[in-house]
Amino acid sequence: MAKDDRPTAADKGKGKADDVRELNGDKKDSKDKPLVNGKKDEEPQGEELSEEDQQLKNELEMLVERLQEPDTSLYKPAVDAIKTFIKTSTSSMTAVPKPLKFLRPHYDELAALHGQWPAGDDKDSLADMLSVLGMTYGDEEKLETLKYRLLTKSDDLGSWGHEYIRHLALEIGQEYQNRLTDDKEVQDLIDLSLSLVPYFLRHNAEADAVDLLSELEMIEEIPKFVDENTYARVSLYMVSMVNLLTYPEDHQFLRTAHDIYLKYNKLTQAIVIAIRLNDLDLIKSDFNATTDKAIKKQMAFLVAQQQIWLDLPIEDEDDEQLAECLNNTQLHNHFKALGKELNILDPKLPEDIYKSHLESRGAGLTNVDSARQNLSSAFVNAFTNAGFSNDKMMLVEGDKGPWVWKTKDDGMLSTTASMGMLLQWNVDDGLDKIDKFTYAEETQIKAGAALAIGILNSGVRSESEPALALLSGSNGLESTSVPIKVASIMGLGLSYAGSCKEELLELLLPIVEDSALDMQISAMAALSLGLIFVGSSNHDVSEAIATTLMDEERQKHLKSKWSRFMALGLALLYFGRQEDVDVILDILKVIDHPMAKATSVLASVCAWAGTGTVLKMQELLHICNEQIEDDNEEKKGDELVQSYAVLGLSLIAMGEDIGQDMVLRQFGHLMHYGAANIRKAVPLAMGLVSPSNPQMKVYDTLSRYSHDNDNDVAINSIFAMGLLGAGTNNARLAQLLRQLASYYHRDQNSLFMVRIAQGLLHMGKGSLSVSPFHTDRQVLSRVAAAGLLTVLVAMIDAKDFILADSHYLLYFLVTAMHPRFLVTLDEDLKPLTVNVRVGQAVDVVAQAGRPKTITGWQTQSTPVLLSYGERAELEDEEYISLSSTLEGLVILRKNPEWENTS
Repeated sequence: MAKDDRPTAADKGKGKADDVRELNGDKKDSKDKPLVNGKKDEEPQGEELSEEDQQLKNELEMLVERLQEPDTSLYKPAVDAIKTFIKTSTSSMTAVPKPLKFLRPHYDELAALHGQWPAGDDKDSLADMLSVLGMTYGDEEKLETLKYRLLTKSDDLGSWGHEYIRHLALEIGQEYQNRLTDDKEVQDLIDLSLSLVPYFLRHNAEADAVDLLSELEMIEEIPKFVDENTYARVSLYMVSMVNLLTYPEDHQFLRTAHDIYLKYNKLTQAIVIAIRLNDLDLIKSDFNATTDKAIKKQMAFLVAQQQIWLDLPIEDEDDEQLAECLNNTQLHNHFKALGKELNILDPKLPEDIYKSHLESRGAGLTNVDSARQNLSSAFVNAFTNAGFSNDKMMLVEGDKGPWVWKTKDDGMLSTTASMGMLLQWNVDDGLDKIDKFTYAEETQIKAGAALAIGILNSGVRSESEPALALLSGSNGLESTSVPIKVASIMGLGLSYAGSCKEELLELLLPIVEDSALDMQISAMAALSLGLIFVGSSNHDVSEAIATTLMDEERQKHLKSKWSRFMALGLALLYFGRQEDVDVILDILKVIDHPMAKATSVLASVCAWAGTGTVLKMQELLHICNEQIEDDNEEKKGDELVQSYAVLGLSLIAMGEDIGQDMVLRQFGHLMHYGAANIRKAVPLAMGLVSPSNPQMKVYDTLSRYSHDNDNDVAINSIFAMGLLGAGTNNARLAQLLRQLASYYHRDQNSLFMVRIAQGLLHMGKGSLSVSPFHTDRQVLSRVAAAGLLTVLVAMIDAKDFILADSHYLLYFLVTAMHPRFLVTLDEDLKPLTVNVRVGQAVDVVAQAGRPKTITGWQTQSTPVLLSYGERAELEDEEYISLSSTLEGLVILRKNPEWENTS
């Protein structure tokens, strides 16, 4: 017997050689004699072993001795006995099981024995045991648990318990990375991993199963293992992991989750993922995967919310209803029903919003009837009464006539266009009311009417396509008047945003390419094409814009302030396309013009929008840290580069909460140390990171910035406050804006922006949102984000655009405006009133059991308003929701089992 070897093992475990020798001596004398010294050595600081523990320790040591005897017949029973001790031991959550603790000093001896024994069942069984003992081994680099697991043929892994399986999975991940680095074979690791996955799924550890397959880059294997009981939790975990993954892994995860949902016939969840992937073929195949008409209608609502245009064949009445759902044609009626329920149908006047009598000073001066004030009132009226089709200023008959006559020049354009917002989604009535303005003598009013038609049709689709017919004719694109031409182009962009409609290429591409045209017209055409083909990387459009940027004839025009919108048009084509944008970035590198770099930054941030990719954010921070040279022409381009980088930080981080917090901290640093061009972009970026979500930490900071010495920073902060609270009626923000109205009562520009912010805050009388996220904040609407970004690009130099004569650019916000309601319908799309609980959403991903998904709820009857971060659930099980999330338009189906349970 190799008794002399034992002291070295114990010596290694405890480092007290003398005590170990005494311990050895004790053992030789008698096995029944109490091992006082042994206790003190093996247990920390003199902790005494109970009689039971002492007996266990003695038995284990006796079994280890047996394994060192020459008699091989003792091996199997000895190893089996040790395994039984380990399996039957109990321990607390924080302590190592006692058999493992007592066997730890003998680990090296047992490992040496494994090396000496001949191959066979005994050696296999010993390796199985050593794999478990390896969990307590000090040197984590050696990955002993995995090493011995791969040396055994035993497949009864589950008997060792959950902690062992998790430890093994951890070591598999580490070894996989090591072998990839050394270019070694990994098949044995893959086989072992696939044997662990079923165990994890059986024991409610779906997250561990997904993590393991993710580590081994084989997540597409998981559908084979899930069943009726586990698929929902697995898919939920996979989808919520996507924000933390890099391209192309994120798409791989989404496609795998989509396949699982499809397999279990959860089509509404599947189509949400197809929408996130922006894959039209996948969306169409999901539609064709069922004959259930009600589920098809629910899928159509989800697609319409993302403003994806699908053309499905119409064969019967049900198909017509499906087309209605896809085209959003009933949105206006549902919104009016919400207004009736909330008792907010009565129109409001701007003065109801301003509450001038509460302004502490200068209240009298703000009531001066100037064209500028009247213009701001037109915007406030439009935002406040948006979508309700009635107001007391524009849609009025009689002596006073519409408000448009109280403004002048370009103000008339924006004021007339405001009708589009008042009549939003109400295409049939709206066109009649706008029609008379298209025949006005004033060019600006005609232009405003053209833009109003575009705004009116944004977000809905009519079979007769009135926007295309009216805006492409002699009173539209064919007009010789610049304002009418620009308004018609912008109107087409708003009407057909996200539609990818090929007909519009023929109309707008020649305008982009025509070098004889004014830059404003060409840039607006490029921007409208960017909106229409947002996220499609359309080759024709990108080639036309890139050629224009490279054309030496046009390069002198690129100094125009409008050239940024041409750049933005190109960037929007690659919205959410991630690595597809590299082609255009390579082309932009060869263009020798200051605008090229600014364009490439815009294209890059659009491509990675909403992904939370940390590496891209680091690149943008580096851009912000660069010093700008004082060469005039270069300087303007570089200033825009940095301003876009700041907006880009928000655009990339907006989809993920941790990223948002990180970015808000960075903005504090940029405000302290950044140059003027960076500082004026920071407030805009703060508004973009949480639109329609007034977080106190953000608006308090913006409130400070709104009194900044740099007027550009102050103006942008005021606008950002409006964006932050858009459609929320937040009382604290309303009070801050009233104080700002008093503070800036002598500064026309700042006061104008305060009014705009007040209008945004009360948008839709508190029933609309401009947040680009929907469907429980899972899906980023490309069209909505594109509209927000366009307004913010104009706001970077607010005094050149919004505060000058291009205030109509504010109407790009219309693409992001949508009701923040929950409306429940029956299968025939008739309104259905049910009770729902509305409360703060709780993250239940990977939590054990069936935790509550909302907290602090109130029970209300539909239709109801949902604030940012709120979630609704049905009060009882009388109806089954066909949508996975109760938000927007939701179809309910009668639960066939309900009668039996009541």
